[in-house]
Order: sequence, then structure tokens, then C-alpha cells
Amino acid sequence: MTVTKSLKEKYDNEVKKALKEKFGYTNDMNIPKLHKIVLNMGVGEASHNSKIAEAIEAQLTKIAGQKSVVTKAKKSIASYKLREGMPVGAMVTLRGERMYDFLQKLICVVLPRIRDFRGISAKSFDGRGNYTLGLKEQTLFPEISYDEVDLVKGMNISVITTANTDEEARELLKLLGMPFKGLK
Repeated sequence: MTVTKSLKEKYDNEVKKALKEKFGYTNDMNIPKLHKIVLNMGVGEASHNSKIAEAIEAQLTKIAGQKSVVTKAKKSIASYKLREGMPVGAMVTLRGERMYDFLQKLICVVLPRIRDFRGISAKSFDGRGNYTLGLKEQTLFPEISYDEVDLVKGMNISVITTANTDEEARELLKLLGMPFKGLK
């Protein structure tokens, strides 16, 4: 067994008890947990240059540790010179062990690499217990070297939980180690 505890073990041993005490759950199945993490990179320039779409897909695959999917335009928009079916980005959905490993990497490695990092906003919840975080560049991840990046693009990371309210989800993520600013 490794010296550092995995995030899944931390959830099972510590976080579940703390959430049960704070919110007074009577049934263990009501305790909020992570459902999935979705990584999304939208690149408008990919519709005109297929090499950009391939590069973004390869980088997202490296970051997530599983194959990403190229997302295509759902409808044509003439002012953007966009036709239905053209590539506009890439996305990947993580579940299970990969999800916990990615979240641990995000908390321990990626977020501290942001310049002048003082924490992430605690206000980016959607009202249903899901959290979305935006990163400005993909080079924050250790898998991506700066030399292989043609176009610096940001990404959205959505953490989907089974929590019913934002307060429950915020407490879950805080107990898992998410560095929110302004929270004790």
C-alpha cells in the first residue's frame, strides 16, 4: 500500500462520516458522492483546421488518461462559417477510479501550478450540487509539455455530484480537499 491515501479511501473513511454528522442523514445512500467528472475543450478554430481538432483530442486524452471524443456542431451558424457536423472541440467523461485519480491530480498538482493561486471560487455551483471550474491553459497539467502545444486553449472541468443542494456539494468537495477561497 502506498503512503498517500487515495481520494476514494479518504471519502469512504472520513468524508462520509463528516457529512452524515453535519447534515444528519439517516440512510447511508443519501450521503452525497461524486458521480462523474466531465472535461471539455471547445475550439472554434478546429472547424476550419482539422489538425487543431486532432491535437486537442490527443492532449485531452493524455490529460484524462482515457480516450476523448471530438464534439461536432449540432447546427449550422452562417455568421461563424460553421456547418452542422464540423468539429468544434473535444470532451471526455471520467467515472470510478479514474475520476478520483483525476480529482486528486487536479487538487494536488494542477491548481497549485496556477500563478498567484489563492483558491477557487465557491460560487460556481449550478444550484443542483454540480461544480464547474474553468482553466485558462492546458499546459498546467504535467502530461502536456509546452513544446508540443500549438494553440494554448482553456478547458472546463465539471464535477457532477449526487448532492441535492449546493451547500452539500460544497461541503463534500471541501472535505475532499478542494481549495475554495473564503471558506474556513
